Amino acid sequence: MSDISTPPPERLAAIIDRHAVLTATLAAGADSESFVALSRELSELDPVVEAITAYQTAQRNLAEIDALIADPETDRELRAFAGDERPEANAQLVEAARALTIMLLPRDAADEKSAILEIRAGTGGDEASLFAGDLLRMYTRYAAARGWSVEVLSESPGTSGGYKEVIAEVSGRGVFARFKFESGTHRVQRVPETEASGRIHTSAATVAVLPEAQDVDVSIDESDLRIETMRAGGAGGQHVNKTESAIRITHIPTNTVVLVQDERSQHRNRAKAMAMLRAKLYDAERNRADAERAEDRRLQVGSGDRSERIRTYNFPQGRVTDHRINLTLYKLDEVMMGDLDQLLDALIAEHQAALLARQS
Repeated sequence: MSDISTPPPERLAAIIDRHAVLTATLAAGADSESFVALSRELSELDPVVEAITAYQTAQRNLAEIDALIADPETDRELRAFAGDERPEANAQLVEAARALTIMLLPRDAADEKSAILEIRAGTGGDEASLFAGDLLRMYTRYAAARGWSVEVLSESPGTSGGYKEVIAEVSGRGVFARFKFESGTHRVQRVPETEASGRIHTSAATVAVLPEAQDVDVSIDESDLRIETMRAGGAGGQHVNKTESAIRITHIPTNTVVLVQDERSQHRNRAKAMAMLRAKLYDAERNRADAERAEDRRLQVGSGDRSERIRTYNFPQGRVTDHRINLTLYKLDEVMMGDLDQLLDALIAEHQAALLARQS
């Protein structure tokens, strides 16, 4: 077999036993408080148990073939047939072992969470703002295709369209696992509509992806907060600047500031602002912990530094290049319409390969 190491049989048996207990408990009728948690755990174990079953089946198939070959009473024709079948059976076992090992790799505790996207125009003036808007639409379309919801929490429109800054909440299961490698500088190369000479301009926007934090993830002392209300700014209308519905919250110990003015309701804006603050503090704590674990940092795709150029979108050539994994796709139109799976799958596969290499 290959050099991929598989978990000990006792660990696999423990997973199968736990799956059986969860199945029986839910079938018997779990109480309402534990039903959701047990159902979620069961759904997470389902694909793992399938991978274990496939691995064990492949093990048995190869063992049966080897037994036939080794048995002196096996006739010559059957032994030859078994010898021909062995390479494929061994390949199936190697693949099943690899799939199972990937299933059991250490998981980011935040992977199943929703996420907050922060997109900011960088160098390039109006063109950068327009590109920031393009990125938000790209992520919104991708989210819609996966059944996730997107809600804008805060926005600062660009003078010619797009956004100088926009912050949005993407809600759904597993959002952070798909989006977490999007943090960084995204560069665009295209001819602006206002460019009469047809000269290609290069602009940029930065993306930050924060896992949404719950009360259990980060504790916030109310006495550490400075909460201010103000009149919401905007393009006009009968409700704008009439009431003090905008909320700005400052976390004094870290000087972290969040501002939400999207809703007319002060209560709603405060709730959104607190969600953003929790996410920022949770992300800061995760980054602090990561900085203390140099070995773990080397497993990241790219450095994770949000100032790093991670991807280039070249419109004249219709290509998108992810510089961290040297992947170029000539399907820019599809990507901008939200077809991100090929890019995201490649980034996740690279991350898994690094984890596998570490285990080996």
